[in-house]
Formats: sequence, C-alpha cells, structure tokens
Amino acid sequence: MEISAWLVGTLFIFKLLDWLSAVPLNRFGIEPRTLPGLVGILLSPLLHLNTAHLLANAAPLFVLLILLFANPRYHPEQTLAVIWIASGFGTWLIGRGGSIHIGASSIIYGLVVYLIAAGWWMRSWRSILVAAAVLIFYGGIFYGILPQRGHVSWEGHLAGAIAGWWAAHKNHA
Repeated sequence: MEISAWLVGTLFIFKLLDWLSAVPLNRFGIEPRTLPGLVGILLSPLLHLNTAHLLANAAPLFVLLILLFANPRYHPEQTLAVIWIASGFGTWLIGRGGSIHIGASSIIYGLVVYLIAAGWWMRSWRSILVAAAVLIFYGGIFYGILPQRGHVSWEGHLAGAIAGWWAAHKNHA
C-alpha cells in the first residue's frame, strides 16, 4: 500500500507544481508523432487537466496498484513499467494529432486488463478472485476504448488496455 500511496501522491505533487508554475505542465503530455511528444510517454500519466480529472484517476489507480503490488507473482514493478511505457508509446503512435494526451487513465486501463488477463493465465484462486473483482468493479470502463468525440483520450485507453494484455501475456501465458 505504501508504494501505491507514493505513486498516487506523485500525481497530486505534479498538480501542485502545475498550479505553482508559470508554464502549464500539461504541455509535456503526449503529442502524437512529434519528437517533443516523446517526453509525454514518461510524464503524461502524472499530468491532469484539473482537480476533477485528477480525482477521477487517483482512486481507481490507488486500488489497482494495491492489487498489483499485493501479489509478487504479478511482477509488479516490471508490469507497471511495461504498461506505463507501452501505453504511452501506443498513444504516441495512434493518438489524434494536434492534441496533447494526459492523465493516468491509460495506466488504469492497462492495470484492469492486466489483472483480468493474469487471472485467466495464472489460474490460481487468488488471481481469479482478483480478476473477478476487477471485472465487476471496473469492467464498465471498457466502453472508453471505443472512438469518441471530445477531449477524452480513447486512444490512450485503448493503448493502455493493449499494454495490459501484452504485459499479462508476456508474464503468464
């Protein structure tokens, strides 16, 4: 739980820095298929448009990170790193041009899919129970990977989901 709190706390620190900064930090998000946009692969999950956006991501991220780090068989550090980088790179590749993609939702989608897929491939009672709980509580988010209008980065959601499946397949299939 300590690692989860630290990681989610980092989101709040970045929002505080954004409020205090003369330059909006959101410009360091993922700008698809641009060289400066590559920085966003690392920074975009830490950046949020506003407090509502931050709070909407903080709670599910905290819970999903606790579940991930509770089981060493999930290879939590490696899994989080793969989801973070792969979802960011995927967003950089497929994201709408002319926009900046920010927020931790790509990581959330990656963790949801990872925990469900890992439960399938690991076939331990504990991983299946976690997968079932995640599907029940977070399964409704899957509509977010469908193309939609507006400012929501469905591309980030889709890239996160693919990254989560890939990480689970790599670790457990």
